[in-house]
Amino acid sequence: MGENDLMEKIVSLAKRRGFVYPSAEIYGGFRSTYDYGPLGTSMLRNVKNAWWDEMVTRRRDVVGIDAAILSSPKIWEASGHLANFTDPLVDCRNCKERWRADHIEGVCPKCGSTDLTEARAFNLMFKTFVGPLEDDAAVAYLRPETAQGMFVNFSNVLGTSRKKPPFGIAQMGKSFRNEITPGNFVFRTREFEQMEMEFFVPPDEADKWFVYWYEKRFAWYVENGIPESMLRIRPHEQDELSHYSTGTVDIEFLFPWGWGELEGIANRTDYDLKAHAAHSGARLEYFDQASNTSYVPYVIEPAAGATRTMMAFLIAAYTEDEVDGETRSVLRLHPRIAPNQVAVLPLMRKEALVAKAADVFDLLSGDFICDYDETQSIGRRYRRQDEVGTPACVTVDYQTLEDGTVTVRDRDTTSQVRVSIEEVASTIAATFAAWKPPVAQ
Repeated sequence: MGENDLMEKIVSLAKRRGFVYPSAEIYGGFRSTYDYGPLGTSMLRNVKNAWWDEMVTRRRDVVGIDAAILSSPKIWEASGHLANFTDPLVDCRNCKERWRADHIEGVCPKCGSTDLTEARAFNLMFKTFVGPLEDDAAVAYLRPETAQGMFVNFSNVLGTSRKKPPFGIAQMGKSFRNEITPGNFVFRTREFEQMEMEFFVPPDEADKWFVYWYEKRFAWYVENGIPESMLRIRPHEQDELSHYSTGTVDIEFLFPWGWGELEGIANRTDYDLKAHAAHSGARLEYFDQASNTSYVPYVIEPAAGATRTMMAFLIAAYTEDEVDGETRSVLRLHPRIAPNQVAVLPLMRKEALVAKAADVFDLLSGDFICDYDETQSIGRRYRRQDEVGTPACVTVDYQTLEDGTVTVRDRDTTSQVRVSIEEVASTIAATFAAWKPPVAQ
């Protein structure tokens, strides 16, 4: 399957099945914005839940917050974003399009002209105004990252959670960047969701924790269904490093157009806490009672994009095979990532079968994310569930009415087993627990 073919199929499937829609489509769309449909909303929530479970719920040393999206200009002045959060912007003198200079290698992608303006710095933050007057005193910014909310709340969290370094603060949420050239579907958009964690450590332990976190984050993608061959760890060159970083690695995914970043893990040192302390006058330190000394922790930051991670899972899971002489499109998603985990299907739309299927749905929906479908032939419904990545289908038929058994069909192998209704939940759970990611095509 060619790179362009794969991407076209993913984008087509995403819209046709209700993962992702172009935003404001009835008005001709709005560039670089997307709406998530029923399946996309469910899958994106599952991605975020899997991240939160790994990073917060199952750890004793990480807590979560939810900081505001609108933020004071003082935060971004202290963090360096007002001065440093820029991309190089160039204009094509021939077709008048604008591009990010470091992405086009001196040639306009639209018309092929090399007659470009000199690059100039373009700040990526969205500016807005708070209150009725649009003046300098009312300026605010939509956050370009979630990280700063964790830094400015360092003392609050330290005092209320009673944690001590090494410990982390995590959050998920919307961020906004006025990208010059958004593109590649939901990979680069101006509105997106992040999953970030700031891990505060004693300065002499920073290198150890930096390695720990990029290895652990790499493993998370593999454990959730991306083949290891489609991932790599790429250290940043010295001239790539952000103004706050002494070391950064990207976890990259092999997208159809090439390698692209899923997550960055950075050693931010004590830059942020010291900068906010200097600008605010607050003491952002940790007092170590054992040594009777205070220090400013270093910070290791794993920062991932939820939306592009969801996209990577879709691409990695998409396969085509042949079943009964027909080509089948299937998303081999990990059961914890799939938008629906179980589909309950009455064999036919007959009152007795529909009523029994409703009972089975009620039984399973407490343990699994369930779908229900009673339209079209059972074969077509299987194909529909395969294409949206539902790992298991439970079919209620006339034998169910006689002996209380149902058919459980596996998405990946299309094999079917007959089990009692009482055993169906445990059968599915065991199958999910044994699930292995597919080998990259």
